[in-house]
Amino acid sequence: MPRFSRAVALIGVLLLAQPAVAQRLRLVADVWPPFTDSTLINGGLATDIVSTALARAGYASDFEQVPWARALMGVGDGRYDVLINAWYDDARTKLGQFSGEYLMNRVRFIKRRDDPIDYQNLEQLHDDPIAVVRGYAYSAAFDQDAQLQKVPVHNFAMAVRMLAAKRVKLTLEDEFVARYYLARESPRVRNAVEFLPKPLSENSLHILVSLKNPEHEQIVASFDREIARMKADGSYARLMKEHGM
Repeated sequence: MPRFSRAVALIGVLLLAQPAVAQRLRLVADVWPPFTDSTLINGGLATDIVSTALARAGYASDFEQVPWARALMGVGDGRYDVLINAWYDDARTKLGQFSGEYLMNRVRFIKRRDDPIDYQNLEQLHDDPIAVVRGYAYSAAFDQDAQLQKVPVHNFAMAVRMLAAKRVKLTLEDEFVARYYLARESPRVRNAVEFLPKPLSENSLHILVSLKNPEHEQIVASFDREIARMKADGSYARLMKEHGM
């Protein structure tokens, strides 16, 4: 074989021998501290967990923060590869493939420490004014219960301050979100309130990988595998601690 031909053949063999380079994934989410927020460490708790698991699986990634509707639409049309913070919904399976659960969102009631409120069912709370954030959906049962005394407010900070000031009996929020905002409240407010033990609702958090990405099944399988390994080797717990959870 001529020297030039041998050189070309050798280059071809070397190229074939190189491992395939994993694609760079486009991650997307809306602003939802402490889970997803570009102003927080590594984009927030969920962004950090997801990007770390994907990196361990060999995928580099970039994160973009956009409003929720645009994020969901972008996954559907393939503009983004991975929606970071998705609750399971049958309709969304037409847009992407869900991973397994990697976080759990628990909506819990919050009361004043000195108030002996017990919660086992919503009927017990019909006489208690409850501060709720306008436009929020908490659970189907709660949202549809017309006998609950719901006091609309602009945000959770206002709700918990009203609770501490004894203007309402209860408020409620996702536990991680509540802990994030409570850590930023004054000690007077923070120390005046506590969670009720029983959650109102629980929703598992998943990534949603665009069906437009031809490797969506592989990405989901790799992500689920690495989340399991992170929980086993302690790195998952370390990330939770780094984000104050």
